[in-house]
Amino acid sequence: MKKDITELYCCVEDFCRAVDDNFANRFLSNGKKPTRVPEIAHSEILTIILLYHKSPCKNFKAFYLCYLQLFYRSEFSKLPSYHRFIALKPRVLWYLALLLQWFCEQAKMTGTSYIDTSTIAVCHKKRISRNKVFNHLAEISKSTYGWFFGFKLHLVINEIGEIQALTLTKGNVDDRKPLPTLTKRLTGLLFGDKGYIKKELFEKLFDRGLKLVTKVKKV
Repeated sequence: MKKDITELYCCVEDFCRAVDDNFANRFLSNGKKPTRVPEIAHSEILTIILLYHKSPCKNFKAFYLCYLQLFYRSEFSKLPSYHRFIALKPRVLWYLALLLQWFCEQAKMTGTSYIDTSTIAVCHKKRISRNKVFNHLAEISKSTYGWFFGFKLHLVINEIGEIQALTLTKGNVDDRKPLPTLTKRLTGLLFGDKGYIKKELFEKLFDRGLKLVTKVKKV
């Protein structure tokens, strides 16, 4: 089903312009002009990436070749081929990182927050020894669902679903390690699962006005 993306695109376009205006003179140049300038704008690429996560599609290729072409061809009149778009995606990675940081900064500090960790496996566990793409980046670890090779996404939200903080770590990093940094702006109550239980951590957070609430471990 098609949705109106005017507000989304305008928000992204304004953000990209603000970033470009602030950082235009801060980058080093090699003095060479690009030999191939894409017709699609950075704001359009970023909008498409965000739109994918609001779509019912399970993978980006199906989204781009079917869903986007069917419902939003008129909104993006200069869509490149799928393979060309994939090659262009890394150009907007830093825009996406800054946008995510901006959203976190805009989240309301309501006094009630929730923290959790999700695993991001980069391959099937049977192919861990053959994976070269994330060599020296991802790590082997074990979650409640078994062994995996990849990363961990640590996320903090408030009770209305706004993202207050997040970070990405290697898969073997203890869930409790990034918690003090993630919650440095928070006060009030922080709810988490039993994986965050640690006396020293509780006391450290409590001393600065944040009470960590978890279930009690079974004896």
